[in-house]
Amino acid sequence: MTKEELKEKKVSAISLGCDKNKVDLEKMLGRIKEYGIDVVPDINDADIVIVNTCSFILPAEEEAIANIIEMEELKKRGRIEKVIVTGCFPERHFEEMKENFPDTDLFLKLKENVNICSEIEKLYNVGLSKKYKEGKRILTNPNAYAYLKIADGCNNVCSYCTIPRIRGRYKSSPIEELVEEAITLAKDGVKELILVAQDTTRYGEDLYGKNMLIPLCEKLSKIKTIEKIRLHYAYPEKVTDELLKFIYTNKKMCKYIDIPLQHIDDEILKSMRRRLDENATRALVEKLQTEYPEIKVRSTFIVGYPGENQAKFKKLCEFIKNAKLDYVGFFKYSREQNTASYYMPKQVKEFVKNRRLKKIKKLQQQISFEKISSQIDSTVEVLVDYFDESMGEYVGHSQYLSPMVDFGIRFVDNGKVKPRDIVKVKIFDFDGTDFIGECL
Repeated sequence: MTKEELKEKKVSAISLGCDKNKVDLEKMLGRIKEYGIDVVPDINDADIVIVNTCSFILPAEEEAIANIIEMEELKKRGRIEKVIVTGCFPERHFEEMKENFPDTDLFLKLKENVNICSEIEKLYNVGLSKKYKEGKRILTNPNAYAYLKIADGCNNVCSYCTIPRIRGRYKSSPIEELVEEAITLAKDGVKELILVAQDTTRYGEDLYGKNMLIPLCEKLSKIKTIEKIRLHYAYPEKVTDELLKFIYTNKKMCKYIDIPLQHIDDEILKSMRRRLDENATRALVEKLQTEYPEIKVRSTFIVGYPGENQAKFKKLCEFIKNAKLDYVGFFKYSREQNTASYYMPKQVKEFVKNRRLKKIKKLQQQISFEKISSQIDSTVEVLVDYFDESMGEYVGHSQYLSPMVDFGIRFVDNGKVKPRDIVKVKIFDFDGTDFIGECL
């Protein structure tokens, strides 16, 4: 096959896993498009399908396996030509995957992402090109916002986490490169940057010898058409007064922060290798709610961790009940091989984990209902993400709601609204999934 014939092929992708994984995929798709191969949104229109996988916990691997098998079936039926698997799954289980998925054409390790075009050339026996250009990222979400991945890997070695083994040690991207990427995104119409890393609050310490998260945000906030900057994955011990004051006072910083707390019991926190103990965690939550009440807080917690008896779970429930955090996600502990917690005694039975997960979710739902009720009849500025043709409504989010993570805001337009606009919306209802409002 000639290169000209290869460039007539079409590529589509299935994006699984976290936002950081999504950024990796978007950069690969940008390289493919720059090469000259068309990137299409629907796999039914594609010759080549990339399954970008997650391998953080067993449910993520099961989702990846289901998608790979589905694409292999499409290949067997002649619907697609090539199946490529990328992301964390092949990084973690490379040899086993080659054996278990014989109809997949290519398993790409993370460090080989930059070589996606040459690997596709090899699949079609095309002579390798001498140069491959970077290409602009192809966003896989509404381009009102974009994720800016500021670092890869992690040094925290939490006892339950597989990321350090998969992604390696923490590695910050240089400020200059991130600002350049942000400027390119802004030129393409992006209005909000969501900063992501396994730990955003350690940004720059490896590269500059000191924490550079605030200086990075300061530079990003000077990009004229970037309206908002949001922080995800802020580790609690690094959420300092300086950072909170910066979020509170900088007009472009979303009054929002994602802080994974994971538990409240001291023995569990120590076993998890979390650096903040119970008293410090409570003090941080109290500080946020008393000194920075405008900043909305999202957090995550693990239930059913080894050694979590009924008393420790009850303590966690009491903490959730009293803390009244704005948005909370819960996960049942997943016993992952090659993690410290895998070998710990007092593993919690699966049916107990399920029961605890159901109970604590129900508790948070009551808190969420109270917070939702308090927002009815309020007016907020909304960044319009897209128009939902099936509903005849626009969908957006405010600075207090992270897209695809928290609730959305749906509203009927006033005849002048377009995606990526920032408009004022009065909220008058909640449908169980999204706020419902009207554009003023």
